[in-house]
Amino acid sequence: MNTAPNIPMTKSVRVTSAAATIPEPQMPRNIGDRIFKGFTFLFAGMVVVVAIFLVYEVYDGSKLSIAKFGFGFITGKVWDPVADEFGAFPFIYGTLLTSILALIIAVPISMGIAIYLVELAPNWIRFPLSLLIELLAAIPSIVYGFWGMYQFVPFMREYIEPILGKTMLPIFSGPIFGMGILTASLILVIMVVPIVTAVTREVLLTVPDNNREAAIGLGATKWEMIRIAVLPYSKAGILGASILGLGRAFGETMAVTMVIGNSTRLPTSLFSTGYTMSSVIANEFAEATGDLYLSSLIEIGFILLIVALIVNAIARFLVWATFRGVKARVA
Repeated sequence: MNTAPNIPMTKSVRVTSAAATIPEPQMPRNIGDRIFKGFTFLFAGMVVVVAIFLVYEVYDGSKLSIAKFGFGFITGKVWDPVADEFGAFPFIYGTLLTSILALIIAVPISMGIAIYLVELAPNWIRFPLSLLIELLAAIPSIVYGFWGMYQFVPFMREYIEPILGKTMLPIFSGPIFGMGILTASLILVIMVVPIVTAVTREVLLTVPDNNREAAIGLGATKWEMIRIAVLPYSKAGILGASILGLGRAFGETMAVTMVIGNSTRLPTSLFSTGYTMSSVIANEFAEATGDLYLSSLIEIGFILLIVALIVNAIARFLVWATFRGVKARVA
């Protein structure tokens, strides 16, 4: 009986080669790369330098007013160049009131327009309407100011403000001039809507179609699809668009100056005339003959700069918090 040859079994041994890791030789950096990096670093550093010099120059110009009035300049309600008594609270209040009121009105309108353009509008009207909105955002503010002064102010005086005055609400009280806080806020709405709409439209276009198709596949209506699948995905971008509109409203000068009435008194209603920080600087800077008068106007600019930085810091925090929440839900 033939038996198979007894083949000795050999134990398989894994051989690991511990080859020494030899670092790759560092290639000499190209001189062109070094020059390019140096120029880009210089350009980036120029932004920081300009910002530092801007803050310093505005602060240096306002030191006389700061030394004279201190914190009372912010809380002071009297602006009397003849008596050298200056208080900026009416201007700060006017700026915040007109900007926030404009944003409250403009953001829902802008979101509605953007949603219509992206989700509902037919193709034949989508591009022309989008182009028109972008063109409106590029119109200079002085044009809005002339239109507001010669067309919108009479319209407000003859039609809108008399109707609002009949409501007997405290915010719609006082004499009717056509000019005032309400008119300035509505002019800002017209100027802010194209910017917020254009940015919001671009944000909505970044939403993946899979989100929409999944919502529709689950039986959602068109509005439910927008509310559930589109808006939550793009809320950080919409917030950024709103802050961009607030920045436009906050720093607007000429259009507001021409329709707000230019009064140094504290506004008591939306019909009252008033001033914003930027408009009082534009209107009275050429008349500032005394050093204290000029320093007070520069301090208003300094306050405007600080408030703008605070607003942008809050906006950055809100965007960061929004993105953080979205990441947490995805994870």
